[in-house]
Amino acid sequence: MAAMPAQHALPSWWRTQLHQLDDYVSSNSVLTESDIVIIGAGISGASVAYHLLQQSKGPNPPTVTILEARQACSGATGRNGGHLKPDPYSFISQLAAEYGPELAEEVAEFERSHVDAISNLVKSENLDCDLVVTKAIDVQLNAKECKKVKSKFDRLPGIGVKSAERVSFTDQTEAEQRSRVKGAQGCFSYEAGHIWPYKLILHILGRCVEQGTKLYTHTPAQNVSLAKDGSGQWIVDTPRGAIKAKHVVFASNAYTSAVLPMYSNKIVPVRGVCCRIVPARPVKKLTETYTLRWSWSEFDYLIPREDGSVIVGGAWSKYYRNTGDWYNNVNDNEMIEPAKEYFDGYMQRNFHGWEGSGAYVDQIWTGIMGYSTDSLPHIGEVPGKKGLFIIAGFTGHGMPQAWLSGKGIAAMVSKGIPFAESGIPKIFETTQARLEKDRNDILEVAGEVDKQSARL
Repeated sequence: MAAMPAQHALPSWWRTQLHQLDDYVSSNSVLTESDIVIIGAGISGASVAYHLLQQSKGPNPPTVTILEARQACSGATGRNGGHLKPDPYSFISQLAAEYGPELAEEVAEFERSHVDAISNLVKSENLDCDLVVTKAIDVQLNAKECKKVKSKFDRLPGIGVKSAERVSFTDQTEAEQRSRVKGAQGCFSYEAGHIWPYKLILHILGRCVEQGTKLYTHTPAQNVSLAKDGSGQWIVDTPRGAIKAKHVVFASNAYTSAVLPMYSNKIVPVRGVCCRIVPARPVKKLTETYTLRWSWSEFDYLIPREDGSVIVGGAWSKYYRNTGDWYNNVNDNEMIEPAKEYFDGYMQRNFHGWEGSGAYVDQIWTGIMGYSTDSLPHIGEVPGKKGLFIIAGFTGHGMPQAWLSGKGIAAMVSKGIPFAESGIPKIFETTQARLEKDRNDILEVAGEVDKQSARL
């Protein structure tokens, strides 16, 4: 069973300009009853709440309560790399091999639509969250790996995965010039975005509170009843009292199994590290987002900021061998020691034009992601638990999956529609069969990386 979030997390740079709702508590005690209780105030929980209100514009909107164990948006959403980056070819090629091209294409299109959906949201709600829609550049730094990835990429359009047609490839002869990355063996480019995630979510929570949503930070859901009570409601225990609810939505990602034990060993807390790097002297700004990839599972990622700084995450190669440093670890109040110095001189090592920048690590922090052991998020009604819903396990890829998943969950809750009509990719549905499957992609990937390193 997962632990609750650690207290006194290392400060994330995204949380340097705190919103007035950061520590907000609607009342000293929670309501005794609420139509819907949402556990988690990150992108998933905020999306569900927002769309419930959008879909219930009548005279009697549902009462919605959001519970958050720490501050608002203090989990993975407030500690990530700031990417809004769909995947049109990389993991999609693996999904095509395992589930078929049609289901893989459904996932790719769903992710792509997040760029439009969040762009439209920012415009319609007039949100100040530094959204930039640009290009992503995935840089391959291993010639053999580049050849393998390119081969898989070339096959996708022919089997019906049309998302690959939105991707351009630059080969080794021009890859360094195109990407500005030293030693680039090839690079893939496609539309993506980046954003200030904390600002986005706090603005959305603000809209929800304005429309009557109750928000309780520093109020963890300590327990959810095993069954409905005599009135047909679920009971959620908190330090501020118990709430009865017709529907409970677990938007708790890495911490889901702490309150929903049936997801133990299916959604696992995985600790990662991010930092902000600042140039000390003028340097030509980056304008696109990046992934620097040495193998399928070994990569770093970064986004540029308008102030010239960059947010960089990764360093997995420095600590993956000690699973205790990252696997089933919720300690975002501590640094991953083997990764501590990895980002020193990072931009100078990897990017042309940054050699004399004096770029340095301004801030570094850890964050806890909810990894699914079969690499797919768990979304939908909890098997055998009518009225309980889950939206969790995004495996470090929630920004281009969670927002519209929240819209689908909201429709399932408020309108009673089946999962098949929710607009969420079919293979994301949580099922008893998935819960019973003996599979752990997380540890398997770590083991494969270790074998590859040994061969080298």
